[in-house]
Amino acid sequence: MTTTEALNFLQSLQIFGFQPGLETTRRLAAAVGHPEKDLRFVHVAGTNGKGSTCAFLEQIYRGAGYRTGLYTSPHLVHFGERIQIDRQHLPDDVLSRLVTTLRDSIPEDLSPTFFEFTTVMALMWFAEQKVDLVIWETGLGGRLDATNIVNPLASLITSIGLDHKNVLGTSLGQIAFEKAGIIKPGIPVLTSATAPDALAIIEYRAHELDSHCVVIGHSALQQLTLSVSLSGPHQRANAALAVATCRLLRTILPLTDDQIASGLANTTWAGRMQRIDRGGQILLLDGAHNPDGIAAFKAALTSDFPGQHPTFIVGMLRDKAWREMILALAPLAARFIVAPVSSDRTVTPEELREVLREAGSNRAVRVCDSVSAALRAAAPDPFVALTGSLYFIGEALQYLQTEPQSRSDDRALNNWVGDSAQSFDTAN
Repeated sequence: MTTTEALNFLQSLQIFGFQPGLETTRRLAAAVGHPEKDLRFVHVAGTNGKGSTCAFLEQIYRGAGYRTGLYTSPHLVHFGERIQIDRQHLPDDVLSRLVTTLRDSIPEDLSPTFFEFTTVMALMWFAEQKVDLVIWETGLGGRLDATNIVNPLASLITSIGLDHKNVLGTSLGQIAFEKAGIIKPGIPVLTSATAPDALAIIEYRAHELDSHCVVIGHSALQQLTLSVSLSGPHQRANAALAVATCRLLRTILPLTDDQIASGLANTTWAGRMQRIDRGGQILLLDGAHNPDGIAAFKAALTSDFPGQHPTFIVGMLRDKAWREMILALAPLAARFIVAPVSSDRTVTPEELREVLREAGSNRAVRVCDSVSAALRAAAPDPFVALTGSLYFIGEALQYLQTEPQSRSDDRALNNWVGDSAQSFDTAN
């Protein structure tokens, strides 16, 4: 099987959409010998900050000499970003081999989704390579997410906000219930969630399962005096969660305070307050894609660039709270350049412009037909911030050639239609 054939096969699995539940993933893992049973995990759920927390943890443990596996989603440019060992993307030849092996192992009565299939692929690669620790990010929710077939050393829940409401629920309590589904009996859980309704659900579930619960609150943030490489106040919360996890697991995974400090100071994570200097221009890229993410992005901007007003390049998806998000950006904007995301789910640039006009915004708005055209239009501006969607960020990174060009098959694998998913029955 060639790489193109492997990517085409993965794309074909998208016809099965999103199927909440663990039975298919468990059976698929069983068909290849339960690779998860040979691995150690830190399982990370939450609305915002999952990826950054995973990045902090991975950098800390890798810097301390551990061989790390990292499983995250979505990818920005290449599918192999989702499955990494020691921050090296899954190689194309390994992708082809794993897809072939797992495809040929699917029980006849099983129809795995794209995410269920790739989750088991990741387990196979990590087990084959005998990694010391897997940093394991949920895809959507937690309770019924395909990643939830593992028994971790610790479960982490980052901030809880309103996102994927059509699937996870319309209140913070309902969403927290789904995230808290990764808590396992007797396994510690650490959380940086601050919303009272969400925190109450997490703490109640931990009590039910006799799981030690560590809450990363304001005092923990005040005590974090270490340098953090990722920008913004929200990243200090993610860093504090990672530090507390490393300290809690020291008896199992020994490391020093210096190794923790070095990890926080050297973590990189593309598309999250990522700064690129282009001649005399400062370009910031941040994949904020829900109201809480936009609020964190604004706080980081005002903290790192006080008094400055960037040109905002914005592209957003229709299944997000896009009206609320673009209006929240308006007070900080010098002007807007709006463009579509390369997805059937995109909000049109004209719709973005109209919402700003109807709200009485006096910021100039220019419409472009692509993110590349938007970046060209912003070339004379000294300070540019691009946001609204991780997929939009990925397109920008390709154009800016900070990453090798992706294949159309890679891009298609991110085009999951969330609107088609059925809501979870959170009463069960």
